[in-house]
Amino acid sequence: MSEMAMSFAALAGFVVGALAVLFYRHQIEAPSRTTPDGVATGTALPQGVASVLAVLPSSAVVLDAHDRVLRASSAARAFGLVKGDRLMAAELLALARQVRRDGEIRESEIDVAGHKFGQETTSFAVRVAPLGTYGQVLVLAEDQTERRRVEAVRRDFVANVSHELKTPVGALSLLAETIQDAADDPEAVSRFAGRMQHETARLNYLIQDLITLSRIQGAEPIPTPGQVSIDEAVSDAIDHCNTKAVAKDITLVSGGTEGLRVWGDAELLVTALRNLIDNAIVYSPEHTRVVVSVRPAGDSVEISVSDQGIGIPEDALERIFERFFRVDAARSRATGGTGLGLAIVKHVAAAHAGEVSVWSKEGSGSTFTLRLPAFGGQAVAVPPSIPMEAAS
Repeated sequence: MSEMAMSFAALAGFVVGALAVLFYRHQIEAPSRTTPDGVATGTALPQGVASVLAVLPSSAVVLDAHDRVLRASSAARAFGLVKGDRLMAAELLALARQVRRDGEIRESEIDVAGHKFGQETTSFAVRVAPLGTYGQVLVLAEDQTERRRVEAVRRDFVANVSHELKTPVGALSLLAETIQDAADDPEAVSRFAGRMQHETARLNYLIQDLITLSRIQGAEPIPTPGQVSIDEAVSDAIDHCNTKAVAKDITLVSGGTEGLRVWGDAELLVTALRNLIDNAIVYSPEHTRVVVSVRPAGDSVEISVSDQGIGIPEDALERIFERFFRVDAARSRATGGTGLGLAIVKHVAAAHAGEVSVWSKEGSGSTFTLRLPAFGGQAVAVPPSIPMEAAS
């Protein structure tokens, strides 16, 4: 059982116990009523139950002996578990009836059709318990959808990292054996040593990207933010990518509004821009241009990186910011790409309370736009003669 599931079980146990005490006292102090056929029933809730249910983070529902809803939390109605005085989830209703028959507490996990935030399905951990002696039943349901999604992402991430690490490590092992066998052939040793350097560099890039990603993906605030010059960040990023661009005869061009500033981490922003420019170079043909442009956008600064490359298929646009996703896996691996660059860009943007978007058309190129909150709340160009400290 996961830590979150254990926490839910503990909370559910406490709530069931507290409500059971309230119902027990209520039934001692208040006389029961009977239906026309002589069956005792409790339709009134004891004082305090509504207050307890109101503060619960879980969806909570109290049913009477005839499966009518006596009380439902706002979360239960928001998720569509309750409409009017009816419990809509058939599985939950079946569990409630079983609990009413034998008086045993039951726990389960169910999926119901999504009614919140456009989800197709919502996953719940549920606990159903009897209340009092008149057939009332308490249903507690904890939304587990995000937890399951995070666990799935974690499993995929571990599997992908394992695969990505095995490739260069396996290649290094094989090349080392080959060099041993070719010890008497200096030309072969030199060639294989060059391949080892290539695989070592690839492994180093992967490790560095993993370190960067782990640093920023926790949605933690930037530890030491400061005023960042976009001009300097763009210049540094271009300098990092210039050698690779020259090798393909690709011209790197920067333009737009100068003197714009944002509040953040200069190193992270250079890393994000470097990844966007590097990505543009990798997926562009020789003798083309990659353009980096900057412009004010109200309370934000927009930095766009445009290329004349192969473009991105429409069905891949939603996935390009996923870790290890590659539009052209063969091209990316051949150039030493790790598949983490755009994921890093997305997390850097989020860490700065910004966002990254993409426009692309196959055969016409792509434009990635990084939108960041401007320093001071307004994108105003600061003349280069004014130091950043004075501009604040």
